[in-house]
Amino acid sequence: MTGGRGGPAKVPTVEGLPADWRKQAKSLRRYGGETPATAIERCADDLEATLVERDETTFSLVEASRESGYSADHLGRLVRDGKIPNAGRPGAPRIALKDLPRKAHMPSEPQQRLAEEPRSRQLSNTQIVQSIIDKGIE
Repeated sequence: MTGGRGGPAKVPTVEGLPADWRKQAKSLRRYGGETPATAIERCADDLEATLVERDETTFSLVEASRESGYSADHLGRLVRDGKIPNAGRPGAPRIALKDLPRKAHMPSEPQQRLAEEPRSRQLSNTQIVQSIIDKGIE
């Protein structure tokens, strides 16, 4: 697979989509597509807010242990030693997803979920935008 200039295609990340969508909105606006540009910007804003919320999700030490592959005792030590910020309170530590270490064999939650989903087909950004336009945005 090649990109637009003959080089390898850049694989988009979920975290990179809002910036990509804003670039597309800017291009649409340049050619008079105010309504679809606004719709794409709203989607970018919503996705960005969802990503921030996801990263701020906190886990107890037991939950964090299941997510990370490290023991609850080890994670508790990391919090006590200040190597991981305590997102909870003294005596009841919690760890934010964004700060959660992972053992090498443990995929991050979003990657794991994406890897488990079957891919029936790939949609181009144009097809995604057209779908948004066709279905409407509330």
